[in-house]
Amino acid sequence: MQGNVEEVLSQALSWLESGRRAALVTVLSTFGGSPRPPGAMALIRDDGAVFGSVSGGCVEDDLGREIVAGGFFGRETAVRVRSFGVSVEERQRYRLPCGNSLRVAVEPAPDAGQLRLLLDAVRAQRCLWRTVRYRDGAAALSDAGPPGEFAEDEQGFGVLHGPRWRLLIIGASELGAYLAQIAVTLDYAVTVCDPRSEYSQGWSLSGARLSGEMPDDLVLAFGCDSRTAVVAVTHDPKLDDLALMEALRLPCHYVGALGSAATTLKRKARLAEHFGLSPAQLERLHGPVGLAIGSRTPAEIAVSIAADLIASRSERARPGVAGAARTCRA
Repeated sequence: MQGNVEEVLSQALSWLESGRRAALVTVLSTFGGSPRPPGAMALIRDDGAVFGSVSGGCVEDDLGREIVAGGFFGRETAVRVRSFGVSVEERQRYRLPCGNSLRVAVEPAPDAGQLRLLLDAVRAQRCLWRTVRYRDGAAALSDAGPPGEFAEDEQGFGVLHGPRWRLLIIGASELGAYLAQIAVTLDYAVTVCDPRSEYSQGWSLSGARLSGEMPDDLVLAFGCDSRTAVVAVTHDPKLDDLALMEALRLPCHYVGALGSAATTLKRKARLAEHFGLSPAQLERLHGPVGLAIGSRTPAEIAVSIAADLIASRSERARPGVAGAARTCRA
């Protein structure tokens, strides 16, 4: 997903409903490294004010100047497609890294009523495809779409909008805190579960919700889907196993647990013997959790877990990948 969808939609409605005009800018394609993927959005108001990002600031200023000068907001409702970084001179002008370029679509007249419906769906944990036609800017919302999260053809483009990826961390220890901090910056909606008062009392991280429920109860109540990851880091089987026995039965895109290879083998044996998990379900467990990067400290282990989450999320989002996230729970 594009991460800033809820914030951009909310700001768009605030500007449009107050009588201002605002163009909705969407990334169509990139070549080389890019800070924002296809489908990412930004807003540019009629006075040049920018909200969100499609390039990390490289091209928004140029589009803003064009809008202030009278571009985009005439009677024409067609979507304008702009390309940046095609030549060496352009890459230097827009401060794009060597070899990079991007294309964006600029919608001069997004429909506020439709954006309201889309925002309501996102906040209700639903995903909707928004398709936009180039020739007249006509847009439509639908529940179904092609594999992946973005599509484009000669007629227009479509973006799957929905809730952010979610991460449930079992354990409010130092490792849990480091992982939560990193995950928030990766645009996960983070919840930390720890019923142990000695850990939960000192929790102070903003941006991550803390729950004192038992892990199995919270996993079941969490509504885990293909956009959800569950990572157990308490190193206490009485807590970690409770979360894992439920999470491994659900369609989470990632389930992991802290522990060595030997600990993981013992854990899988317990989960099979006492909770009846099948070999296929146990095979989904990432353990030892994280990528093998030689991490030792809690901060390093958190980085390795976050890297593995990115790899899993990216694999799921690729068009044509089995289990790719296309819909969210209602």
